[in-house]
Amino acid sequence: MNNIFKTVGALAFGLTLMMGFSSCEDYLDKEPDSDVSADTPFKNFTNMQGYVEEIYNCIPDKAKCYWTTSWNLGDDEIMNPQAESDRLIQTQIDLGNFYAWQDNNQFWFAAKKGDLDPTSNNAFNHRLAGHAWYCIAKCNKGIQEIDNYFTGTSEERNLILGQLYFFRAWWHFEMMQFLGGLPYVDQVFSASESPRMERLSYTECADKAAEDFKKAAELLPVNWDNTTAGKRTLGKNELRINKITALAYLGKNYLWAGSPLMQNGAQTGGAHTYDYSQDYARLAADALGEVITLVESGQTQYEFASFDYENIYDHKKSSGVETSYSEIFFTTGRNWLQPGGKEALLRGPSAGWSYTRYNYSRTFGPNQLCAQDNHIHQATANYVKNYGMANGLPLDDPDSGWDPTHPFKNRDPRFYHDIVFDGVKYINADPDVADKPMKYAGLATGGSMRAITNASRSGYFYQKLVPHTCQKYDSGSVDDYGPNPHAYIPYMRLADVYLMYAEAAAVLGGPSGKSTKCTLSAADAINKLRDRVGAGHVADKFVGNAFMDEVRRERAVELAFEGFRFNDLQRWLLLTEPEYTVKTSQEFIRVSGADESFFAENDPADAEVAEFHEEVILTRNFDSKHYWFPLLRDDTYIYEGFKQNPGW
Repeated sequence: MNNIFKTVGALAFGLTLMMGFSSCEDYLDKEPDSDVSADTPFKNFTNMQGYVEEIYNCIPDKAKCYWTTSWNLGDDEIMNPQAESDRLIQTQIDLGNFYAWQDNNQFWFAAKKGDLDPTSNNAFNHRLAGHAWYCIAKCNKGIQEIDNYFTGTSEERNLILGQLYFFRAWWHFEMMQFLGGLPYVDQVFSASESPRMERLSYTECADKAAEDFKKAAELLPVNWDNTTAGKRTLGKNELRINKITALAYLGKNYLWAGSPLMQNGAQTGGAHTYDYSQDYARLAADALGEVITLVESGQTQYEFASFDYENIYDHKKSSGVETSYSEIFFTTGRNWLQPGGKEALLRGPSAGWSYTRYNYSRTFGPNQLCAQDNHIHQATANYVKNYGMANGLPLDDPDSGWDPTHPFKNRDPRFYHDIVFDGVKYINADPDVADKPMKYAGLATGGSMRAITNASRSGYFYQKLVPHTCQKYDSGSVDDYGPNPHAYIPYMRLADVYLMYAEAAAVLGGPSGKSTKCTLSAADAINKLRDRVGAGHVADKFVGNAFMDEVRRERAVELAFEGFRFNDLQRWLLLTEPEYTVKTSQEFIRVSGADESFFAENDPADAEVAEFHEEVILTRNFDSKHYWFPLLRDDTYIYEGFKQNPGW
């Protein structure tokens, strides 16, 4: 049995707990005896909210949980060979070594790490699977004991219970995305018990999670600021779980349960990529549609961030814009304000500037300018093709107007925001002689930024999450990076709700599909996102599976590099399909930009190129077993009925 030793203190704001890990039965963590009064954590709202706050504290910062981490495991990103030598999880996934998730310090989802600590303020001390069963056990204990000891108001009781039900479901759901069906642990076990909890199917687990998410949505307010208890913590409620968060995850949970992998099984492959469950899709659309209706009617604190830029290449927002699209992910000059703004629905705690400066912002550009161990995040050319044209059409549509001699012209505005392509003014200051060739991004074949070892393998960098100005010339020294920088990637944001709604509604009725709880159709939801950035609407000619392809392409663009692509390809049964197992580079020769004076005087999007084509960098040899991560070997030894995932 996994040993958890808790030291419960009578502090006003909750518990101090310590853990030690020794054996296999993580999923059956039991509540040990305590040396202090059993009612201490549960007797009033202040104490019990402190008890819950430790669960918030366990949420990993998925992009900053180690010196260099990786979170994009799909076909979207590639790193330099040094990352493979150092066993970063992305490179291990590329090699098919899915066992690497279990003990890889560089992965936010990792199962085990020696210094896990639920009370720590150090981002390095938190991992998703490593904390999950502990947090679930805390939820169960809190739900059990609230009726025995709690003396607060009914509002306070609902706030506590709503959070506990949400988190019990959320920790299960996050693990299910990678591991499949698990035991759904919804009770407290005493030290004298030896329970046998069988693995449930994915949908059985999802049904149980749904009940908890629904309870959370019923108990929690839309906005804590409007509650009596919440008024006591005004200015500190932004990260607290609420009704909108619970409904959004209820919808996500249903959509995942109804997705092709969960309905048809990994062995069926891409032939069933459009085969969803209508029933689960309807439940998903209803939950997500309710969120959209509340948002659209102004009944929530959430809204889309602005996509209004004075200089889109530098992420310089227009005057008067409160929160720009860029600031969902990265803030600077705002007193270390945590990114997200009014668009983020779920964030965990973030330590801020030190992690942003030293182990994150330096991993998105050429090592010569950014200096971070040649661990460089790069967009793959195959993924960048998802960014269509400004008119809303995909590149391969005959009516799109895309021209391979001017491949960067008239693209979806998010392309210019997210992607660093050849000729973009990368350094605004005056660089030293040695770095001058990189003032305008040299990303053509043989260019100044195309060294495989320490620059771009793919012909692109991306700057969606970290602006290209985070380099030694424009943002201070290599150990500085600007005034008060703070980076964070939300677990869920409002745009995702519209995307998931569009997908679920499309299952029900194609472009015109909708929920009875929302006036928007699937096409309307997609077009809301395109209106925000100034891209064209989904063309009327896309119906049936072609429309679903557009929904998926929109998801690839809007949520690019935020860590969702792997799970999307997985649930769509596309992870093993040849189109999605390759990572490519973009190769071409400059024509109009051969003389860099062109880029000094012209928009790089207008540059002419020749011989524009892709080349395969690597191919991932995946089969059906790769649709799920393998369970910890020790967990599968608990008893005979606890089976390993197929193929592992």
